[in-house]
Amino acid sequence: MAAFARSAPCWVDVQLPDLEAGKRFYGELFGWTFRAGEGPYADAFSDGKLVAALAAKQDGRMPTAWGIYFATDDIAASVARIREAGGQVITEPVRAGRAGVLAQAADPGGAVFGLWQAGDREGFQKQNEPGSFCWTEVYTRQKDRVDPFYAKVFGFQGTDLEASGPDAARTGPDDSPADFRMWSPAGTEPGPDTAVGGRGVITDAFPAEMPSYFLSYFAVEDCNRAAGNAVRLGGRISAPPFDIPYGRMAVLQDDQGAVFAVLQPPVSENGAE
Repeated sequence: MAAFARSAPCWVDVQLPDLEAGKRFYGELFGWTFRAGEGPYADAFSDGKLVAALAAKQDGRMPTAWGIYFATDDIAASVARIREAGGQVITEPVRAGRAGVLAQAADPGGAVFGLWQAGDREGFQKQNEPGSFCWTEVYTRQKDRVDPFYAKVFGFQGTDLEASGPDAARTGPDDSPADFRMWSPAGTEPGPDTAVGGRGVITDAFPAEMPSYFLSYFAVEDCNRAAGNAVRLGGRISAPPFDIPYGRMAVLQDDQGAVFAVLQPPVSENGAE
């Protein structure tokens, strides 16, 4: 598999109190199969291809949450840029055996993300297909600090979507306009066709104690069915299915509280997604 472009999302994992319960939930929801990794860790596969990992929390104070990792070919330089841009390094680069080197950091608004410098493991073997990762976005109250941070650290070029009109990609279930920026990698023509992630804003409609966070999306064939299945498996619906220009999405929680989104791509005029 070809290496991931620098700064592209390349991996997701989730920290859970009960690893076996997580395998049951995601195994049935997405059809994932699992292979034990080193320690309390399980690799997830879709159609035999690596798509994610589930990990048992080693410290109860850790959040039950999905984490996103961005590819880097020089993790030391990336960590230095994070500090220079006003971010915080949570975990200094550490080698994960022969798989690669990882680090964790937080942006100036407090949203946590990871870095991955590949060794034997590049990252996803499948994405943008049902049962696999397809998108990530950060939600923050401090966009004026966060936007230049991601531009400096990752080289992201922003495309601001108008708050209203047919091109507004992010509107809530009540059709309220959203302040949203798409990220395109350095060296590409900025816009929806090249975007790898984005930035949304936490508005005053949400509790003041809600922290900044990354929301990762998984592609599904049927958004409504996925939401219903999540509830049947003990999860919850945070935002019921609604339509956006890029398909139909919902925000869900698993049966242990980890939040994620699902996205059903739109059907084109010829019937293909």
